[in-house]
Amino acid sequence: MNRPVVVGVDGSPASLAAAEQAAHAAVLRGVPLHLVHGYLHPLGYGVPLNPYDLGVPAPSEEAQRMLERTAAELADRWSGLTVQARQVAGGAGATLVEESRRAGLVVVGSRGLGGFTGLLLGSVGAQVAAHAHCPVLVVRPDTPAGRPDGPVLVGVDGSPAAGVAADQAAAEAVRRGVPLVLVHVGPTPPERDGADAEQAEAGYRAHAVRLLAEASAAVRADHPDVVLREHPVRAVGVAQGLVEASATASVLAVGTRGRGGFTGLLLGSVSQAVVQHAHCPVLVAHPYR
Repeated sequence: MNRPVVVGVDGSPASLAAAEQAAHAAVLRGVPLHLVHGYLHPLGYGVPLNPYDLGVPAPSEEAQRMLERTAAELADRWSGLTVQARQVAGGAGATLVEESRRAGLVVVGSRGLGGFTGLLLGSVGAQVAAHAHCPVLVVRPDTPAGRPDGPVLVGVDGSPAAGVAADQAAAEAVRRGVPLVLVHVGPTPPERDGADAEQAEAGYRAHAVRLLAEASAAVRADHPDVVLREHPVRAVGVAQGLVEASATASVLAVGTRGRGGFTGLLLGSVSQAVVQHAHCPVLVAHPYR
């Protein structure tokens, strides 16, 4: 697959951190990097004018200079990187979703210009993470690189979405030359004694061992070169367990929807929480469509 890595750039610190990670991803894959800036008509939404009078909006010279400057800086820092930069008429989120049809990976910053401080994943990032046609790497500016030598982590729960995430996480681990850690988060054991508690705990451990073994076998079948580890975790919630585990990772991979997810909710509650709070970049796995 020679599809490019695509990253949305608007000049904000979040998008520039994303561009740096996108450059790294492109070098690892040996593919071009495409910098894309989606723009709307200067009058914005809700203008009671005939759209045929407005015509197609013109690219911004300021944005073009920003793109060209970013492209030049990335090409200088990453040897062998081929960079293309262009503006596309359209909203940033819709533009990146459309670009994802032809991309191998889309990279987004967690918050762009005008984002609310408390909303760690802005509307553009959320739209792309939920609706892209290829994997999406979400990068927060306060944790732009994670631990570069750390393993790739992936949450597994036996669901098809988790299987897609494990497959894409394994490929990422091989590219980076780091281990892949399969993480299964189980509930914190209840504080009670007795035979019932021991039986419940034994049942959970057997379930976790079986689930991790099945996930490991599936990964090894397609990625025999990956260094694989299994890591059962106990936590109050799945998201909390994955976020805590991400402190030592270079990337944390999650599926778009796990067990119990609503069909219309493409980015499940666990994935949303992980994207918001992980200590490293988050790979939101999507099958290529």
